[in-house]
Amino acid sequence: MARYRISPLAEQDLEAIGDFIAQDSPRRALTFIAELRKQCAIIAASPKACRMRPELGDKIRSSAYGNYVIFFQDEPEELCIVRVLHGAMDIESRFAEK
Repeated sequence: MARYRISPLAEQDLEAIGDFIAQDSPRRALTFIAELRKQCAIIAASPKACRMRPELGDKIRSSAYGNYVIFFQDEPEELCIVRVLHGAMDIESRFAEK
């Protein structure tokens, strides 16, 4: 399996997603966050299969999972998950927050 890491900002995104889902179903929040983390590992195995997002930054790619989009940079030593955002959000403004 390819190496990857989740940035602190992406960890905050995952926590916010889990908190939101937990309002209706704490159990589903846990399973969904686990699914998102598993998707990160799948992305790391074949990152070049994912869409380039030059409008968001240098070497940014994305992969959708349900209503969410996982954004990452494929770096030489490891892949870095940079954000995990709901697809209905203003993605470009969220990237400007860095």
